Amino acid sequence: MPHTTRPHPSTEAPATPLGVVLAPSTLVPLIAVWLVVAASVIVGPGLLRDPVAPPVAAVSFVVILAAIVVAAFRVVHEAEHLARALGEPFGTLILTLSIVIIEVILIASVMLGPGESTTIARDSLFAVMMIIINGVLGAALLVGGLRHGPQRYNREGTSQYLGMIVVFTLLALVLPNATTSAAAGSFSDVQAVGVAVLAAAAYAIFLGLQTTKNRELFTQPSPTAATMSEATTGGTGNESAAHPSRSIVITHSALLVVTVLPIVLLSHDLATLLDVGIALLGAPATLSGVLIALIVFTPEAVTAIRASLGNETQRTINLGLGAFVSTVGLTLPAVLVIGLITGETVVLGESAANTVLIAATLALSIVTFTSKRTNALHGLAHLVLFGVFALLIFSP
Repeated sequence: MPHTTRPHPSTEAPATPLGVVLAPSTLVPLIAVWLVVAASVIVGPGLLRDPVAPPVAAVSFVVILAAIVVAAFRVVHEAEHLARALGEPFGTLILTLSIVIIEVILIASVMLGPGESTTIARDSLFAVMMIIINGVLGAALLVGGLRHGPQRYNREGTSQYLGMIVVFTLLALVLPNATTSAAAGSFSDVQAVGVAVLAAAAYAIFLGLQTTKNRELFTQPSPTAATMSEATTGGTGNESAAHPSRSIVITHSALLVVTVLPIVLLSHDLATLLDVGIALLGAPATLSGVLIALIVFTPEAVTAIRASLGNETQRTINLGLGAFVSTVGLTLPAVLVIGLITGETVVLGESAANTVLIAATLALSIVTFTSKRTNALHGLAHLVLFGVFALLIFSP
């Protein structure tokens, strides 16, 4: 019998970009989402005329919400491919920015929609803080601590996140209550311009340092770095990050854009249906911001918890704290500029009860992320604050 030589697994060629593009797991969800976009463009204007019939609103909301959630999960999928190719912190940064851009688009759509939306930015930013820092990070630290015990992370990089979070939170949610502008909880035009410039400049500088001189501060510290890389890449972690294939990067970047676009195109209809649904149910107006945050950050939450279970605590922190820094750094200037252009009042200042919850979250975050290692009890404490937030939505 002739001897047949089988290629060693390490010498086999990786999957081609064309194979990735044409894979059914990639194409089928993408086609389904774009079909919803097409239906929205063709029949949406007729179906969603004011007033919208409740049955039509309910069915339309479920279909559009499902399409946006599927697209959001595909965004995470493509961003994770880029993360493996480019390494940290670029990997989590791509994922975070993709999600945050979606958040900004949805908030802007609600602000520019027909309903009353003066507090949508405030409600969304506060919801993101509670959901990401207390809910997602709390759950991630709890399950990671229960599986691995105390977990290591890079305290120097995390302290930079905390510094930006304190400043951005005070600018966005606390300071507006202390100004003397005509509308309570808002900035005057001059103040709005100044705060928008300061926030945008601060975030741009932070982003520049994070990806250049301070890059190593946002990577997993030894001795778990090797383990993290193997879990992420299935090897030593050096191959794909050091020598990413240009065609692979271009392919997944293109797919990332194609999956983000449907969310942009469907955001206006979702905003309209949110207003209709909240009015029909008599639900609290703040629920709109909470729903936007939940819709957008669910895929990232899954990724963060999975990273913690894999003992990649720094990646979890990059996703969680980085998401909030990016959300405020991009959303605050955007909504202030929209308010200035449209003449719409942008109410940002939080209520007394929520301000107390913000202060507690900041204090607990400083305790959690200045410790040498995180543990399950840190996660539990954050989840308790998340429970209080959920309670206050329906019982303010």
